[in-house]
Amino acid sequence: MFKALVVKKNDEGKTSAAVEELTLDQLPEGDVTVAVEYSTVNYKDGLCIGPGGGLVRNYPHVPGIDFAGTVEASDDARYKPGDKVVLTGWRVGEAHWGGYAQKARVKADWLVPLPGGLDTRQAMAVGTAGFTAMLSVMALEDQGIKDGPVLVTGAAGGVGSVAVALLAALGHQVAGVTGRPETADYLKSLGAGRIVAREDINETVKRPLEGETWGGCVDAVGGAMLARVLGQMQYGASIAAVGLAGGAGLPATVIPFLLRGVNLLGIDSVMQPYENRLRAWERIAKDLPMDKLDQMVHPATLSDLPQLGSDILQGQVKGRVVVDVNA
Repeated sequence: MFKALVVKKNDEGKTSAAVEELTLDQLPEGDVTVAVEYSTVNYKDGLCIGPGGGLVRNYPHVPGIDFAGTVEASDDARYKPGDKVVLTGWRVGEAHWGGYAQKARVKADWLVPLPGGLDTRQAMAVGTAGFTAMLSVMALEDQGIKDGPVLVTGAAGGVGSVAVALLAALGHQVAGVTGRPETADYLKSLGAGRIVAREDINETVKRPLEGETWGGCVDAVGGAMLARVLGQMQYGASIAAVGLAGGAGLPATVIPFLLRGVNLLGIDSVMQPYENRLRAWERIAKDLPMDKLDQMVHPATLSDLPQLGSDILQGQVKGRVVVDVNA
């Protein structure tokens, strides 16, 4: 028997989430069984836990879109019992049972060996949000980050926090956008040299081009904020866009792309090839300062998750929530 947060839907379509005990034979099919140690809380997890179930298609369901732990059994030669592994993406926690359980069974192709220098708790302090932040920074580097500050929108959230710390550690000037003034000291402690109020960015776009301000951008918000930032980029600069919290629409014109050569780079962390995932995790182990990582972390247990799912949807979660599934 093992514990898991199980989301169920009744005949009236209402969902409920509670910690239950399950057996190994209830786990979905897969090549590798993992003794899960830690997971995290992401925006998608809030949607899966919340009323209506959001992204979930089949019930009962175990949310948790990432996890780190130890291989317990394997039918794949690449992984042996005792190996430390990490998983992000592949719609785990949405279409396939995820990390909010003490056991998980998944396809071997979805896993990545945990890089040296990271333990399982640190890996989930990074989690899907930090993995996405690293993919974003790598994409900006591939295009060439211009001189001048790099903007990070949604800077106090999971993706934003790690992006700020990573960019600062790599020697870039960082400006963090936040709608919560009380997070300014937190962002400065991560390496942000400048704090930008959300209302100063998230205004109606009146002109397609403004002053050339930002040498690059990690945008974790989208919508109107992304449209405004497009017109503020330096010539040839790039935006790594990862977020939809501000909406999927883009009220912009083609002018920043045509006249200023701005690059809009879409970052999808769900179905990255193995080589990209491994490279990103190795870069995280090498480049992300662990002392900064510790400042982002808030501990949680399985029983905390229903409330945390609601909190993250309301924008009340700062930094990274690490779930100890065995606590």
